[in-house]
Amino acid sequence: MTPEQVELLQHSFARVVPISETTAELFYGRLFDIPPEIRPLFNASSPDQGRKFMSMLATLVRGLKDPQTILPTAQSLGGRHVGYGVVPEQYEHMGEALLWALEHVQGDDFTPDVRAAWAEAYAIISGVMTQTTASPKARTVAA
Repeated sequence: MTPEQVELLQHSFARVVPISETTAELFYGRLFDIPPEIRPLFNASSPDQGRKFMSMLATLVRGLKDPQTILPTAQSLGGRHVGYGVVPEQYEHMGEALLWALEHVQGDDFTPDVRAAWAEAYAIISGVMTQTTASPKARTVAA
């Protein structure tokens, strides 16, 4: 990611923080509409699930200025997802739901450049998580 993209994304996320509960609700609602079979993998009816999601998103967004600092977090998260039964193909749905939710809460502020920054960040993070999910070691650790 370019420094400009990181700045755009962090500024965008700062606007989401005050409405994080709504953002999480929209994310999970959309995620479960895309592939309904993914619902049992998440405890999204719990308010804690939305808070955990937004907290993890905040951690990842903060770390984008130095991506090496968030790689262990992303790898750990990918490993936990293995334990939940998430498969690599489902990350595409998660990214789609995230962008959809962000667009809905930010409206006109979710410009094409902001969208591109979020998409790039998600591609990086989900790439790390997917590699972790796909690794035989991660499957053994999660089992």
